[in-house]
Amino acid sequence: MSGTYNYCLVLLSLLVAVVVSHTALRLSARVARAKGSSVQLWLAGGAIAMGTGIWSTHFIGMLAFSLPIPLSYGLTATIGSLVLAIATSGFALLLASKPQGGNLRLASGALVMGTGICAMHYVGMTAVQVVPIIRYEPGLVAASVAVAIAASFAALWLFTHLGSQDTWRMRATRIGAAFVMGLAISGMHYIGMAASRFAANSYCINPGIGSMDSRWLALVIATLTLGLLAVTTILLVYDAHLESNVRRYNEMLEQANARLRHAATHDALTGLPNRVLLADRLRQAIARASRHQMRFAVLVVDLDRFKAVNDSLGHIAGDELLQEVARRLSGLLRKEDSLARLGGDEFVLLINEVSTPQDAEEVARKVLSQVALPVQLAGLDVHVSPSVGISLCPDDGVDSETLLQHADAAMYHAKKKGRNTFQFFAPAMNAFARERLELESGLRTALARREFELHYQPKVDVATGRIESAEALIRWRHPKRGLIPPGGFIPLAEETGFIVPLGEWVLYEACRQARAWQAEGLHLRMAVNLSARQFRQDSLIDTVRGALAAARLEPRYLELELTESAVMQDAETSVQIMRKLSDLGLRISVDDFGTGYSSLSYLRRLPLDKLKIDRSFIREIVTSRDDAEIVRAIVTLAHSLHLKVIAEGVETAEQLTFLRSLGCDQYQGFYCSPPLPPEQFIALLPHRPIDESKRVPPALEDTMISRVLRKV
Repeated sequence: MSGTYNYCLVLLSLLVAVVVSHTALRLSARVARAKGSSVQLWLAGGAIAMGTGIWSTHFIGMLAFSLPIPLSYGLTATIGSLVLAIATSGFALLLASKPQGGNLRLASGALVMGTGICAMHYVGMTAVQVVPIIRYEPGLVAASVAVAIAASFAALWLFTHLGSQDTWRMRATRIGAAFVMGLAISGMHYIGMAASRFAANSYCINPGIGSMDSRWLALVIATLTLGLLAVTTILLVYDAHLESNVRRYNEMLEQANARLRHAATHDALTGLPNRVLLADRLRQAIARASRHQMRFAVLVVDLDRFKAVNDSLGHIAGDELLQEVARRLSGLLRKEDSLARLGGDEFVLLINEVSTPQDAEEVARKVLSQVALPVQLAGLDVHVSPSVGISLCPDDGVDSETLLQHADAAMYHAKKKGRNTFQFFAPAMNAFARERLELESGLRTALARREFELHYQPKVDVATGRIESAEALIRWRHPKRGLIPPGGFIPLAEETGFIVPLGEWVLYEACRQARAWQAEGLHLRMAVNLSARQFRQDSLIDTVRGALAAARLEPRYLELELTESAVMQDAETSVQIMRKLSDLGLRISVDDFGTGYSSLSYLRRLPLDKLKIDRSFIREIVTSRDDAEIVRAIVTLAHSLHLKVIAEGVETAEQLTFLRSLGCDQYQGFYCSPPLPPEQFIALLPHRPIDESKRVPPALEDTMISRVLRKV
C-alpha cells in the first residue's frame, strides 16, 4: 500500500526544522558561556526546547503522510519518541558546553546523537496503529541513519565553532547553517518515511492521536512548538542583552579601574610616572643591576627660578613650562630608561645600563642644553635653566631611597655652585644636605623658642651726622651654631614659605622696640624690610595696621623697605598696594635701587619717600668712574622726583665725603656702626629722660609672639 504527502504540512515541518536549528545554534552558544548553576538550567531548558522542536518536525512530517486508510498514533510510543528527542538534544548541548576536543570527539558525539535521532524517528513510527506492522527497506534505513549521523556531526561542529559573536556576518552564517541543518533533519525524516512499507491489507486497529483531522493537529503542534521556540529565542535575546550590558559595565569598570591605577601611578599634569611608579622601577633597576653586575644612574633635575615664572606669568604658564620640559626630557630617553615627576619643578631620570660615569655626564649635558632652549609662554621667550644631581648604583647606594637622597643632595650642591650645572654625588654632600634639613627643622621651631632677635643699624643724616632712624635686621641665635646672619637662613625661609610668619614677627617686634625707645625719649623712625612674598599677601595691610595698633606706634614712625625687583614684578598691583600702605601714614622706600629694571613712569606714580642705593655701587664709588656716575644719576633722579636718597654699605670717610658732595641725604654702614642689639644701639644716641607714661607694657612682646605663632 502506498501513501501520499500533504506538501503544506511538509513545508511546515521544514519551517519548524529550520527554526529549531537556528534556536539550537543560539542555545549551544549560550550553554557554552554559562557558568556555575546556570549551566544546568540552560541545559535543561535548552534540551526541552530543542528536543520538542526536533520531535515536532518528525511528528508533523508523519501527519503529512496519509494512506487510503485512516491512521492513528499510540500515546506511549509518541511520548517515548519525544523523550528520546529531548535526551538527544541535551546530549548535544552538553557536548557544546565542553571545550573543543577535536574531530574524533565530535565524531563520537555525532554517532551517539545520530543514533538517538534515528531511535526517536523509528520509535515514533511504532506509534502508527496499523496491522500488519510496518516493514522497512534496509538500504533506505541505513541511508537515514547516515544522514542523521552526518547532520549531527555538522550540528556539533557548528555548535563548537560558530561562537557567540553577534556581528552581521555571524548572524548571516547562523541563519544559513540553520537552513542546512533544517534540510538535513527533514531529509533524514523523509528518507526514514520512504523506507517504511505498508501491506496492501493494512488497517487501523485502535483510533488514538491523529484520528482527528491531521492538518489541524499538525497546525496545533507547530503553533505550540514555534511558540515554545519563540519564548526560548526571546529569553536568549533578553539574556544576550543582559550579558551585553554586564559586559559593557564590566568594561567601563575596568576602564575606570585602569584610569584610577594610572592616576595613582602617574602625574596628572605631565602624564609622567610619579613617585609611586618611580619607586617600583627603581626596585626593578636595582634587582637587574645586581643580577647582571651593571650600573645605572639617577638624575634629579630641578628648574632654577621656576617660582619667578609662576609669580610673574601665572600658574597656567608655569604648567605649560613643566609640560614642555617633560616633553624635552622624554625625548632624551632610550626605551629602557624612565622619566618621572616628583612634584613641583623636580624631575627624575632613571638611566639604565650605564657603563661609566661619563655616560651619565653625557645625559646631564643634554639635559642642560635641552632645558636651556627658550620656551614660548604668554607671547614671551622664557629661558630657564636646570640644576642636575647624579647618583650611581651601586657606587652611591643600593636602595631607591638612598639613591634619590644622594642625587637630591648633589642637585642642591649644583644650585649652591651657581645653578645651570650638574654635580655627581660625593659623601661630603651629605653633610650639606643634613645641615640644610636641620636648619629647616630648627627654623620652624625657632620662633616659638624665641631664638630670633633684631639688631639695629643707624641711618645717619649726611649733612649733620645725626642718627635719624634705624633699620631692623633679623638674626637667629641658634642653640648650637650661635648667631646666624640673615644670609644663612632667609633664603631657606623664602623657599619654605616661612618668610611670611617670620616677616610678620619682625614687623611686630620692630614696632614694639620703636615704641619702647619712645618711652625713653628717643623718637626714631623704624625701617623694616618686607620680602616679596610678604608684600603680595592679601592680609598685608591688616598686618601692618595690627602691628602699629599692638605697639601703639604712630604710623609716621614706621618705614617699610621694598626691593626694586619686588616692586617692579607686577608694577600696577604694586602701585595699588603701596598707596594703601601710604594711606596709613607710614613711609615707603625702595631698597637695592639700581639692581632692577625700574620704569620712570611707574616711579612717578609710586608713593615713595626714599630710594636706597645698593651697596654694590657704593663699594667702589671713589675708584670707579662708572659707579660714581651711576650714583650721581640716581641722586639726581631721586631729587627730581622729590625723593630722599640713602646710601647703604658706607665703610670709609672718602665714600661719605663723595656722597656728601653729590647731595646724598642719608647713609648707613659700618663707617657709623654695624647692626647692634637694642641695648648697644641706644648707647650711640644722646641720653633722653624716660617718659613713664609712654613705657610699653612688658606683656606686649608675649602677646605679639602668640599672635604670630597662631598663624604659623
